Amino acid sequence: MKTPKERSVDPATIEMLDHVADQGLSTAWDRFDAMQPQCGFGQLGLCCRNCTMGPCRIDPFGDGPSEGVCGATADLIAARNLARMVAVGASAHSDHARDVTRAMLAAAEGGDYTIKDAEKLRRLAKEWGIETDDRSLSDLAKDVAETALGQFGQQEGALRFTARAPEITRKRWEDANVVPRGIDREVVCLLHGTHIGGDSDPKSVMMAAMRTALADGWGGSMIATELQDILFRTPEWLRSRTNLGVLKEDEVNIVVHGHEPVLSEMLVAASQDRDLVALAESKGAKGISLSGICCTANEILMRHGIPVAGNFLQQELAIATGVVDSMVVDIQCVMPALADIAGRFHTKLISTSKKAKVPGATHIELDESKALQIAKEIIRISIENFPNRDTARVKIPDVSSPLIAGFTAENVFTALGGRYRPSYRPLNDAIISGRIRGLAAVVGCNNPKHMQDAGHIAITKELLANDVLVATTGCTAIADAKAGLMCPEAATEYAGKGLLEICEAVGLPPVLHMGACVDISRILVLLSNVVAEGGLGECLADLPAAAAAPEWMSEKAVAIGFYAVASGAFTVLGEPLPVQGAPGLTKFLTDEVEEIFGAKFAFESDPVKAARLMIDHIDAKRAALHLPGPMYETPYAPKTAEPAMSAAE
Repeated sequence: MKTPKERSVDPATIEMLDHVADQGLSTAWDRFDAMQPQCGFGQLGLCCRNCTMGPCRIDPFGDGPSEGVCGATADLIAARNLARMVAVGASAHSDHARDVTRAMLAAAEGGDYTIKDAEKLRRLAKEWGIETDDRSLSDLAKDVAETALGQFGQQEGALRFTARAPEITRKRWEDANVVPRGIDREVVCLLHGTHIGGDSDPKSVMMAAMRTALADGWGGSMIATELQDILFRTPEWLRSRTNLGVLKEDEVNIVVHGHEPVLSEMLVAASQDRDLVALAESKGAKGISLSGICCTANEILMRHGIPVAGNFLQQELAIATGVVDSMVVDIQCVMPALADIAGRFHTKLISTSKKAKVPGATHIELDESKALQIAKEIIRISIENFPNRDTARVKIPDVSSPLIAGFTAENVFTALGGRYRPSYRPLNDAIISGRIRGLAAVVGCNNPKHMQDAGHIAITKELLANDVLVATTGCTAIADAKAGLMCPEAATEYAGKGLLEICEAVGLPPVLHMGACVDISRILVLLSNVVAEGGLGECLADLPAAAAAPEWMSEKAVAIGFYAVASGAFTVLGEPLPVQGAPGLTKFLTDEVEEIFGAKFAFESDPVKAARLMIDHIDAKRAALHLPGPMYETPYAPKTAEPAMSAAE
């Protein structure tokens, strides 16, 4: 049994873990401890239950069976299991996109949803070859939404957004036969291939998984991000705060949790309704306070500055503060245990998704045609619940941190190049000169196997100290924000001299919050724009860039990792993929796949070592491009022989 200080580096979490223990409540960490020892066969990827001749397992030590009943080897069993994780992860992000597309159709028909970014709607319509001249926004929205829906059922050809990738990257996909066709088609084909008697070549299964993952990154996820920007407004830089200290003892607290912002956007609007604010005041509250957990939180943070209460492992702790009058959940990363802990407090747990009901929760299903009415109903229920608090059980940690969020592929170049001459050129020049050593995407979940937030923060700090600019999303973004890494002042404390010069010149924080986990698609577009600007290679794999997920736990993270590697990004995982009992498959993913995509996986649980693997990769890419080493001395010296460029040069 670990102490709270061994479970998290976040002071608010540590304080709340002591509090829940005193109250005899259990959390995900307690359930994780109770699950020990976990199944070693499962961790190594060596158990198969894809048919009822099994379950089968392979003995990793060679003393037992070396094949399943059907003859499947360790490599094949592990490949099929991993492929199914990719299929589910890609389905989650892509089904999210489908719901956003339905909301855009509702906006086209008139109602609660409206087009907030007309210029982006027109740009996307032109990109997709849709006529824009003399057409109303509703007509354009309808055509764009129907075109987006067509990407799900498309049977042949390439997904439209793959055209955004550099030409050489697309050529790699064509040569490997992994160009994604239709989103649903790729998921179904991948699952079909893992059926008993299906694809029996582990490498072939992995290539199908790569194609499905690309259908997520350059399909479903990108559709979700683009259409959300059009519907709800493309984010701009803004300030806010994060951690459990954002909850208000004297206000009605409504916490949104999940990943789809279709309803939470309406909750933001409804929370400002004068009649509802007056109702809250009549119940003794000073107002209505909205905050969030996980990626629904990131969505409304990016567009409205709504504060973030915490990331994945803090969802139970938020309720345990005793001041959450309702937690409104949609789908993805919502623990079933929330119903139990909500039942021990006054909190109303309200589920809203057609696809995700929670036993013990009040289910108020989202209907896009009357979304604002539903949002007002939820807020009214929350207000009516405010007087039911047990003030003797209230415990709000006095911990929160400031942050700047709202970075996108559209506004990063404005920050770097200025309002009147926006360009990626300053970023490319800073990388070419060595003032910025390279770029890193650090993303992913929390996992109770790891000390909460420790991996995210340590890997980010190591990268910053070595002049690597970091972009982040999801729970990593929340972790970094809680640690104070998303303010311009953080560059002074944590960034190397070269990165510090850039941050001070333009006022940027050294870590860029780019949204929810579905918004990793923004990072793909950003990197493609860097290639298009010139001077840093011809494809994504040429860039001095790398990716990491220090504490990942979900199947979505597997799909993200696969499309990152398939796109050309060296990707380091703090928790290994469940393949280590399959030597051939492990070698393919951590070595041989680089010949196909120019990138591969690495597994490293130590975040500092992981960061240095990324820096070694960045330095190797700089050397391949004949670029100098870092402009200034850094804590981790380059292993290449290229001389550093002086500041004068």
